[in-house]
Amino acid sequence: MSISIAEHRLTQQLIRVRISKDHHQDPVISRLVSQFHLTVNITAAVLGKNANGDGWFALELRGTHANIQSALTYLRELDLEVWDEAETDGW
Repeated sequence: MSISIAEHRLTQQLIRVRISKDHHQDPVISRLVSQFHLTVNITAAVLGKNANGDGWFALELRGTHANIQSALTYLRELDLEVWDEAETDGW
């Protein structure tokens, strides 16, 4: 029972993700919102000149623990580099 409650508690996680130029036309961050029901705050970003290079984003993901974990799996399945920085309970 406690596992189920833990999976559905609201939390936030800070990550850094590299979005390669191969994924520039894909709505990667938008899908985190629409498919995984997360609130996404871009806290920092570095983009290549004229979007020719890879993009690096620092993201604050807010939602349930289960949805955040599913979103991280999605990013990794795209072969994007993801660094998990910290998870904090609540908002």
